[in-house]
Amino acid sequence: MLGNDQIAAAPGLTQSAPARGGVGSSVHAAYDISRHWAKAATLSDERTIAITGRTRVFGVIADPIEHVRACEVFNPLFEAHGIDAVLVPLHVPPAGLAEALTGFRALANLGGILVTIPHKEHVLPLLDEIGPHAKLVGAANIIRRDADGKLAGENFDGLGFVAGLEQAGHTLGGRRILLVGAGGAAKAIACALVEQDPAALVIANRTVARGEALAERLRAAYPEAPVQAGPLDPRGFDIVVNATSLGLQLSDPLPLPISEVESSTLLAEIIMKPERTPLVEAAHARELQVHLGRHMLDAQIPLMARFLGIAENRS
Repeated sequence: MLGNDQIAAAPGLTQSAPARGGVGSSVHAAYDISRHWAKAATLSDERTIAITGRTRVFGVIADPIEHVRACEVFNPLFEAHGIDAVLVPLHVPPAGLAEALTGFRALANLGGILVTIPHKEHVLPLLDEIGPHAKLVGAANIIRRDADGKLAGENFDGLGFVAGLEQAGHTLGGRRILLVGAGGAAKAIACALVEQDPAALVIANRTVARGEALAERLRAAYPEAPVQAGPLDPRGFDIVVNATSLGLQLSDPLPLPISEVESSTLLAEIIMKPERTPLVEAAHARELQVHLGRHMLDAQIPLMARFLGIAENRS
């Protein structure tokens, strides 16, 4: 379990009064900071701050790149808070990942990079420093470029997902949770969910061995955690989470049998764009409770900003 001292050591993390320590306390920090940043969410995305030679550059890497939502979220925030910065999409295929990170080291006006599918796990061996959350889950969703060109990675996916649920009024303690998927985002979410003391956390993955490996890793880090790998059967769960990439394309098959999800179950999606994935559409058709993927990013933005050293202009 991550202690408060480890969390405090991660650049950019600030804490409110800790509840249980570890990921849990950072979730409360995300909630507190988000309320301050959220006021920019309704502002126009029309840019009034000119991009000049002084503008700080940030990016988001993915493959494909069309689904990323970070530019639509961060740039209005920069504008609203008077921050001379811009975030741009960078299409990096897997074969070019190492070369891209080498290039990032040389860009003196680059502040950092957001990392999404399929790079979250593969960036770790290419980094100079790895934060405690990224190290635990084996994946990073953000990279900070320091002044000396060194790259430091951390992971806020799990914190953002749990904080997003809390902000929407959903409690996790004592709930039975089915997590579908065992990739980079799923690992981060699983760690954060375990910290919330669920009654059970079952991991269902298409490659069974990978799901079992994640469950074993969680039990090693959290010996008392009620976590196990299991079949893709959503019956009997309070919360079902799609942490796979199925839904990025509208032609994708559903990641789980929606007809077997019980009417009282909360269905949580992590895909942000399209917002109404095939799974979300199917859930709405059945009038199920749905938690959208955008909440995961919205809740972790302030933590990401602080990790990157982005400060609002209060002048």
